Amino acid sequence: MKILFFGTKSYDRQFFDDTWREKQYEQIELDYVETLLTPDTARLARGYEAVCAFVNMDLSAPAIEILADCGVRLILMRSAGFNNVDLAKAKEKNITVMRVPGYSPEAVAEHAMALALTANRHTHKAYVRVRENDFSLSGLMGVTLHGKTAGIVGTGKIGAAMARICHGFGMNVLAYDVFQNPSLDFAEYTDMDTLLARSDLISLHCPLTEETYHLIHTETIAKMKDGVILVNTSRGGLICTEDLIRGIRDGKFFAVGLDVYEEEDGSVYEDLSDAILKHSTVARLLNFPNVVVTSHQGFFAREALLAISRTTMENALCFMQGKKNGNEVESK
Repeated sequence: MKILFFGTKSYDRQFFDDTWREKQYEQIELDYVETLLTPDTARLARGYEAVCAFVNMDLSAPAIEILADCGVRLILMRSAGFNNVDLAKAKEKNITVMRVPGYSPEAVAEHAMALALTANRHTHKAYVRVRENDFSLSGLMGVTLHGKTAGIVGTGKIGAAMARICHGFGMNVLAYDVFQNPSLDFAEYTDMDTLLARSDLISLHCPLTEETYHLIHTETIAKMKDGVILVNTSRGGLICTEDLIRGIRDGKFFAVGLDVYEEEDGSVYEDLSDAILKHSTVARLLNFPNVVVTSHQGFFAREALLAISRTTMENALCFMQGKKNGNEVESK
């Protein structure tokens, strides 16, 4: 099988090449391009049986149509998320879609807590100040998390890891999910409105679906405590950016930490320091002193990249052998 990896960086190539050598996948050939997979670039896959993509790429119906015409039979998502894939079109074209459901939940959860701490204690501002020999403390006051209430929205593997971190900080943990996680015996499951009203820290850990799109908007923000800390390391579309900005301006939030945001698309993971951005979402968010934004890097830990490469390669091998391993994604 020949696999074309789209949108690869040096670290992608390093970990996939190491994994390939580790188990000697002689029957699999890997090729890499830096180009993102979109309807305009999908034709590069001609001659390949599989493509490997990430959450920042466009696998809409037009792209899948072209992939099918090129002979692609397998889409390997090197991520847990797959909301950017038109699953119905993939099924129609008899293309299998596989993902990496869990790589390092702790990597994302630890980054979520890092965002909460950084935004809360203004560490990012303090770092810049001290570099300029400014040792003043004005504007850097935070709050302690110990004894406060954490609201975890979504208690899958990542949400559960975040819940355990919050519990370790001495926080009371509220949880909301359609399915309760029996391992979180210290958490109190409740309805969404109660979680919003009682939580001092709210951390989002749910997939982006039609039901969760803009889960955080004007009405849900109004139900939150004044001075709440909000963290999102899942998908940008969970939060309505305009409503969030309005809430920040109104003083609703003590701090906001975002690893994802709306309008990421092709800009994520790219160096655009010399470019004039066509949208102002990030600029507007960074204008607030109590907001910290990172570049969708929650997963970016050595352990996670190793797990992603190994699972992706095993997914390809299972497909070649006609086996199912539970990582297949199908349209509802």
